[in-house]
Order: sequence, then C-alpha cells, then structure tokens
Amino acid sequence: MSRLMCVWSQKKSPNCTTRPRERSRKLPLRTPLAYLIGEILSTTTFVTPVQATIEKVEERMRAQADDRHPDLRIALQNLLAAGGKRVRPTLVLLVGNMLGADSERLITLAAAIEMLHTATLVHDDLIDGSLMRRGNDTLNAKWTPAATILTGDFVFARAANLAAQTGSLTVMEEFAETLAIIVSGELTQMFDSRGLASRENYYQRIYAKTASLFELSTSGAAIISPVEPKTVETARVFGHQLGMAFQIVDDILDFTGEQAAIGKPVGSDLLQGLITLPALYYIETHPDDEQVRALLGGEYHNEKRMKLLVECRIA
Repeated sequence: MSRLMCVWSQKKSPNCTTRPRERSRKLPLRTPLAYLIGEILSTTTFVTPVQATIEKVEERMRAQADDRHPDLRIALQNLLAAGGKRVRPTLVLLVGNMLGADSERLITLAAAIEMLHTATLVHDDLIDGSLMRRGNDTLNAKWTPAATILTGDFVFARAANLAAQTGSLTVMEEFAETLAIIVSGELTQMFDSRGLASRENYYQRIYAKTASLFELSTSGAAIISPVEPKTVETARVFGHQLGMAFQIVDDILDFTGEQAAIGKPVGSDLLQGLITLPALYYIETHPDDEQVRALLGGEYHNEKRMKLLVECRIA
C-alpha cells in the first residue's frame, strides 16, 4: 500500500514540505480473491454470465411501485435508473446458479437484496447531506427530508415483501438481521465519527456497511438451493470475506484513484471524518506525524486546512 505523503505536481505547493518519492510500480493482481475484486470493479466481465437474468431482476424491482402513489413510482424509477454495478444481485445469481437454485426464486431474492441496498443509499444520502450520486441528483436534493425518509421506508418495505416471496423463513430472518446490522453500524459511525479508531472498529464498520449485504447475497442464494448446511456456511464465509475485501479496495482507491473514476474527490473519506484502513496504516507507520494524528482525532474543523493537510499526505 502506498503511504500518505505530499503530492508533488508541476505546480509544487509551497505548503507541502515532505519530499516526494517515486510511486511504487503497480504489480498485477495474482491471488484469486484479488482477481475477483478486479473483475467486480470492472463489472462488465463479472456480470456477463448472468446479464440476461439481471434484466429480469431490474423488471422485478421496477414492478414494486406500479400501483402506488405516482410520486413514489417516479422516485423508485429514478433511483433504479441511476444504475450501479449490481454487484449484489449478480452474486446472488452466480452462486444460486452454481448450486442449482430455482431461477425465479433467485430473481426475487436478487431484487430484494438490491432494493434493500437502494433503500440504505436513500437514507445515507440524507444523513450525509449528499446532493449527487453517480452524477445524478439524490432524492433529498429534490424532496424534503420527510419525503425522502418515507420513500426510503417504502423501498425497505417492498424489499422485505420480495424477501418473503422467496418462501424461505430463514431468508426472511437473515434479511431482517442484515438490516439491523446496517442500521446499527450507521448509528455507530454517526456517534463515533471522530477519534482514532482501531482496526477492529474499522472492520466492524465495513462489515455493517458493505460485507453484511455481500454475505446475505451469497448465503441467501445457498439457502434456497438444494445443498447441505455446510455449503450454506461456506457461501456465507465467501460473501463475508469478499465484501470486506471489496470495501478495503474501495477505501484504498479513495486515496490512490482518480476523481473521474471513483466518482468523488480523492481523500473525501478523510475529509468527512471517516477513518479508513489506509489512514490507520499511515498513523501506525508514522506515529510522529502530529498533524495527521490531529486530523484523525477530529481537531481540524476548518475545511480549507483539512483539505490542504490531506493533499499534503496523499500519495
């Protein structure tokens, strides 16, 4: 992992005093998990085996607002039209197809999990005050907070209805538990948004934020398949580990990626007070950097100073 350090460009910042070093040569991803993460981030290759079925998942989701209030219908259509990688429904379909699950139940489960994910994004955008997502206005940029919350609640309800349509009580129980984990994680992040977090805190946070839905995707697909309990547990562990790795890679890209590619300013997590693994790694290996320690501890409240400090440490 590249360290956080001063960015040198053709217009060298006079405020950055750390001498630059040459970036490490990027090595190819060789391990199976790293290769799979690369496939997921590229999306196209990952989705290809189930692309036709993903279209049916999209139809199943759009149908959830057909007979509802016209504004709800339009809101849901816009939320779904905004797109996304559809990683979670793809995981459901790939695992379920491999294990011999019924295709209709898989489509329903995939739609349920993606709608659950969509609902969390609606509420997240409101909580974070985000006005843009994937280049489009968020719902809370157009509507009042009350209307946004109610729309998110509606999407949660329709997702739960789809989960019930799988006909599996176990899937319904795990769906509810996953939602509880996500909400608990969001509350933890809200009340402990500043301060020097530990790696254990970080891992708990990204499990709640990301890995829990990956885990539901793989274990849910296995639950509705004709397989032994040990296979369900194997699928669960796979989803958990994949989700954790996926979020760690995403957090690294927040420091090393290009803004056009990652869809947000480089270093934005740190600027928002979100302490991720790269920042924890940096402070562990540079314990004498008092400025970064102060930033991670929430002592920088001036946005311009925070941005300058981040720019001076990002490699």
